[in-house]
Amino acid sequence: MEPVPVDEGATAPGASRLRASYALEGGGAWIAQARHLAAAFLTRARAEDDLPVSTRVVEITQLVVSELVTNARKYAPGPVRLDLRVLDDALEVVVRDGSSVLPVPRAADPGRVGQHGLEIVMAVAQELDVRQEPTGKRVTARISLLDTPAAG
Repeated sequence: MEPVPVDEGATAPGASRLRASYALEGGGAWIAQARHLAAAFLTRARAEDDLPVSTRVVEITQLVVSELVTNARKYAPGPVRLDLRVLDDALEVVVRDGSSVLPVPRAADPGRVGQHGLEIVMAVAQELDVRQEPTGKRVTARISLLDTPAAG
């Protein structure tokens, strides 16, 4: 099933129109669909609003979306909602699901296979916020739109 646009663009005066929300329901193509939606959203923001969105930022966003939607699909019942919004010089990726169990970062273990998603998101996002909601949880990752890779 295709993702269902819940809202694209704000209607309230003074609110950012650079936002979109999608209900991800149905089969196993959620993750690819969510990655595509995020890339299309940033492409639109670059083209229509002249935002400085580099290829690197798009790739980081797709990685974050992929990890958060994968976790929601794997561990939570029911549909998942993906919200994307530009606030100042950052993109907020919000994934809501129906599980009230909050994810907890695990201790680093190079021998562990899998279950590194939250660690990956924490490494590439400016901020990560996890909160319970009345119907489950909300995971928000804030990604800088400024293309400033970490010094190595």
